[in-house]
Amino acid sequence: MPATVSPSWAYSLQLPQDPRAPGLARQTLRSVLRTHAMSELAETAELLAGELLANAYLYSDGPYTLRLRAMGSTRLRVSVWDSNPHIPAPFGADAPVAPPQSGAERGRGLFLVRAYAANWGGYPLGGTGLYGDAGGKLLWVEVRA
Repeated sequence: MPATVSPSWAYSLQLPQDPRAPGLARQTLRSVLRTHAMSELAETAELLAGELLANAYLYSDGPYTLRLRAMGSTRLRVSVWDSNPHIPAPFGADAPVAPPQSGAERGRGLFLVRAYAANWGGYPLGGTGLYGDAGGKLLWVEVRA
């Protein structure tokens, strides 16, 4: 029996500062999308979530959170909160992001966000964060069928 599509739902997963955490988060994302009959979004959502999760793991020093939110049956918002308040381009600015140079070890993530996300954004969080932590930032992308 095929799964029915839930038009609105949200999941949050708090992750430790552990190199295995981004992989577990991507597995969770695939399972959630399969459960809600949105598997057609999985490949792009996983790619973009992987970039946001890698950014949180590499550039913050504490736990971080993945949040998935359905925006109807064909649109998904993927966001990641972490404790580092720095907003990287393209999330906080309209500055162009050039394709990474051949052989470059960094710079692909932001280019992928621009190429595959239907929409994206980010903002600093002042005061207390989502789990009682101080501030940080929230970066998000939208994926559409």
